[in-house]
Amino acid sequence: MNRSDKILELLLEYDLDAFYITHIPNIRYISGFSGSSAYIIITKSKNYFFTDYRYQAQSARQVKGYEISVSFAPAESIKETFISRGFKKVGFESTHLTVQQLSQLKAGFPGVSFIEVPERIEKLTMIKEAGEIDKIKKACEITDKVFSKLLEIIKPGMMEREVSAEISYWHKKYGAEKDSFDPIVASGWRGALPHGAASDKVIESGEMVTLDFGCIYDGFCSDLTRTISVGKPGDEMKKIYDTVLKAQTMAIDAAKEGVSSKELDNIARNHINSSGYEGKFGHGLGHGLGIEVHEMPGVSQRMNINLPANVVVTIEPGIYIEGLGGVRIEDDIMITANGCEVFNRSPKDLIII
Repeated sequence: MNRSDKILELLLEYDLDAFYITHIPNIRYISGFSGSSAYIIITKSKNYFFTDYRYQAQSARQVKGYEISVSFAPAESIKETFISRGFKKVGFESTHLTVQQLSQLKAGFPGVSFIEVPERIEKLTMIKEAGEIDKIKKACEITDKVFSKLLEIIKPGMMEREVSAEISYWHKKYGAEKDSFDPIVASGWRGALPHGAASDKVIESGEMVTLDFGCIYDGFCSDLTRTISVGKPGDEMKKIYDTVLKAQTMAIDAAKEGVSSKELDNIARNHINSSGYEGKFGHGLGHGLGIEVHEMPGVSQRMNINLPANVVVTIEPGIYIEGLGGVRIEDDIMITANGCEVFNRSPKDLIII
């Protein structure tokens, strides 16, 4: 069954004439199109793909099994299709369509009932196929190589932004399309910022540095975090590091098909709390990974889903102490029937450079 056929099942389930798809990562998943602007309409008899003239050659090469419409104004082509096909019930991605966009659709097609279809495509994309797994593994391999390179580069006196630039450069040098998100480089006291984007702060001797970065390879993401020490760390930061590493190891050891996402979060969180750092781990344990760097399922207190096999998630506990610093350690893993496969190979014992 191809991916468009999986969407056809949703048409039958929701009794729809068509499914209107606008979220670019989902469009890539369904059609293979890797451009930045497109729309899809899936019907029981025919599939339609709309884009603009920037992507005429690309869509012809990548998109198969669709009637392709390329124009200066795709919205007009979409409108013509709605009218000519006489749609009455159309599903839409309620997780991604804005209120304004939905209002415009309803105003433009007063005779059409628009039906919310929340996160159903995302539930398909979270189960990875063999080819997708290979691409994620390759992205992880590239990011691991970049981490090894950073250990040769980082030194006291460098600005965090310089390290971030090196990450982006070496990702591409080693074969990635680009970063999967803006690299996080947080040194010293800034390590207490879980999403501390690289700044002009200078890395000083004796500071811990949190490095959170990933790349995209053939459309699929990696996401790695390591915290290293530039010079000898203080005793408290060493204790924090050991606590986070143990929490991550415990969660990875417990990860397997059927375990609940909330239970994994609890395993890591309970260890951190019992080690004297209650309230210092303020985010979820992890998230799904694939075409998007953050996708279903969440591994946190907010989502309680029994994890199926072939789901790829991150496991990334952390401890953050304002004014002192922080530690986060993250790997990308795939859930299997008997446990999990860890994709990253970067060392996790505390590295002092």
